[in-house]
Amino acid sequence: MRELTRLTTDFYIRDVLEVAPELLGKYLVRKFDDGTIQKLLITEVEAYRGEEDLACHAKRGRTKRTEIMYHRGGPIYVYLIYGMYWMLNVVTGDENNPQAVLIRGIENFDGPGKITKHLQIDQSFYGEHIASSQRIWIENPVKHTNILIKTAPRIGIDYAGKVWKNKPWRFFVG
Repeated sequence: MRELTRLTTDFYIRDVLEVAPELLGKYLVRKFDDGTIQKLLITEVEAYRGEEDLACHAKRGRTKRTEIMYHRGGPIYVYLIYGMYWMLNVVTGDENNPQAVLIRGIENFDGPGKITKHLQIDQSFYGEHIASSQRIWIENPVKHTNILIKTAPRIGIDYAGKVWKNKPWRFFVG
């Protein structure tokens, strides 16, 4: 495993609107308990940006659930929806400025719930730092290729109101 391609903390401590599109074309790497490793290309993400973003979990401020979003970029934020699907997010930005990128798609798996089910991601990943974890991390591809990045409104956030649901903060490989 070439550790030189792993993204460092510096990558994640930038604004979510910079980090999110730059995750496309990188590899989400998962090392399982049996030692096997899977590397899957990230194809779709969504950005959630601070307490002012009415689609962001931090819109109500600091809570037990969102505490990790207030940390300096790099921790993993996972949460359960519908009582059955874990959502994988990576915290970005500076301390006390809650931002996160939701991983929505990887090669062969569209939908954040399918991703976490396949990769066996659960609550135990909450707060783990993606730059230093031994079981999940993100790498640059060994050979860089140009990809077409498209944007669109985020999915499933009608509750956030017209302004926030229409922000083009979903990024995907076109």
